[in-house]
Amino acid sequence: MQVLDIYAGKNAFARIKQEGFSADLFDYMLGASGGPKWFVLAGLDRYIFPEFFAERTRPLNIVGSSAGAFRFACFAQNDPLSAINRLAERYSHTVYSDKPTAKEITASGTALLNYVLGENGSEEIINNPIIKAHFIVAKCKGLTQFEAKPLQMTGLIASASANALKRKWLEKFYQRFLFSSPNSDLKINDPNNMPSYSVALTAKNLPQALMASGSIPVVIEGVKNIDGAPKGMYRDGGIIDYHFDLTFGPQKGLVLYPHFYSKPIPGWFDKSLKKRLPHASSYDDVVMLVPSDEFVASLPYGKIPDRTDFETMPAAQRIEYWQTVISQSDRLGQAFKKMCDNQQIIEHMKPIEFA
Repeated sequence: MQVLDIYAGKNAFARIKQEGFSADLFDYMLGASGGPKWFVLAGLDRYIFPEFFAERTRPLNIVGSSAGAFRFACFAQNDPLSAINRLAERYSHTVYSDKPTAKEITASGTALLNYVLGENGSEEIINNPIIKAHFIVAKCKGLTQFEAKPLQMTGLIASASANALKRKWLEKFYQRFLFSSPNSDLKINDPNNMPSYSVALTAKNLPQALMASGSIPVVIEGVKNIDGAPKGMYRDGGIIDYHFDLTFGPQKGLVLYPHFYSKPIPGWFDKSLKKRLPHASSYDDVVMLVPSDEFVASLPYGKIPDRTDFETMPAAQRIEYWQTVISQSDRLGQAFKKMCDNQQIIEHMKPIEFA
């Protein structure tokens, strides 16, 4: 059974055919939103973070939103394998009361983040000379900035409606903020011309920015007045950049993108818009590593974990299922390592055709 599918954009396909496949081809890596869906990628992270880029001598820009931001906070620490294992273990054992409030879920998320970062995690991320972390956060405008559920829901409905008409109209409700490693020169190009605003990461604002990046509207409390950033309410980066529709510069390298699906969804509100696809140009330089349909079918319940598991499964059943997926995900990391070691990537590559 082939467990891992590899997709390459037009430019990436050509470069790999010409130059072969190596870590040196990449200047960027992407980490998508998706909560517990990430568990299926844990095995890839366990190989990519500590080994695939181990000999790196020039900066690698890693850009994540929500769960992707949490993963990349692990990648940029001095011991990324230990950090990613802490995240997988603690997150997969999360248990809430029968009807958890936003306050309860927020407190659990904060405790998880503190555990993953430990005493020195923030300083290690900020001072990493090679792995340059960038966490995407959405700054709220209008009614979406309020915590009161009726006001927030009204704002969400209005922003979803605007987005359905035109993705660019999301900027009437949210602004994309990147909390970035100091001295980074990362540039973002949005084909929808939604602007991006940058704030340098500090030891004080890094936990705030990370928590905000994963603050799902209504479900988790937003983060207000992040240190060093414009005053206001900040929420989940996946609202704007769920699975990404962006290009990056100024470096000309490729983009490595382990992802749970073969067809990314640009923004959070686009999940129900079947015709809303990323621009083809956004994926010309991308290499996607995706669990195969066969692999997913082999998992318990034949699916990737998601947030609805909290509602549909008793805690013991859910935790056992998630632990199994995390363990099985190591097969993806092993498959990718084998392909890299044996220079078999090219024969497994498929063109990206969804955009």
